[in-house]
Amino acid sequence: MSDAVPARIILISKPGCHLCGPVREVIERVAQDLGVQWVERSILDDPALSAAYRDLIPVTLVDGVEHDHWRLNEFRLRRALGSTQAPGDPRP
Repeated sequence: MSDAVPARIILISKPGCHLCGPVREVIERVAQDLGVQWVERSILDDPALSAAYRDLIPVTLVDGVEHDHWRLNEFRLRRALGSTQAPGDPRP
């Protein structure tokens, strides 16, 4: 991920989180399909994130706004990013 382009998606997670893997997979797929940047931040590295989200991880933010927690719906994420492309649709 490049720091020159701000990340549109932020995944807030922690090591060992059993829900984080599936959410990360959705984010990776959608970000690649739509050409958007994303980053992952651990609550263990940031006391403010830990205080805000420790009971909700994984948390997905889109453009700095909380989008989902615990689970992530791929269609809703695509729509939040302005895409009408259905999951798995190869059209740009």
